Amino acid sequence: MGWGYYGHMGSGFGLGWIFMLLFWGLVIWAVFALVRGATGHGCCGHGHGTQGRGEKTPLDILKERYAKGEISKEDFDRMKKDLE
Repeated sequence: MGWGYYGHMGSGFGLGWIFMLLFWGLVIWAVFALVRGATGHGCCGHGHGTQGRGEKTPLDILKERYAKGEISKEDFDRMKKDLE
């Protein structure tokens, strides 16, 4: 009825592997978050800014609406003045 040399060694690792997985998961998440932050990408694919990244400005959207005929010249001029 002896435990032998390895009898108690296994009990020390019972929860150790869970903590090891949590630790490495946290490390990988931190590296991923740092890389995403350094490249200007926020959570869920949203950027920190809209200028200079190929995204439309409010004036671009206004011009498109005018070009499509959704708004009149008077509305365009009024809205453009509000944006400036």
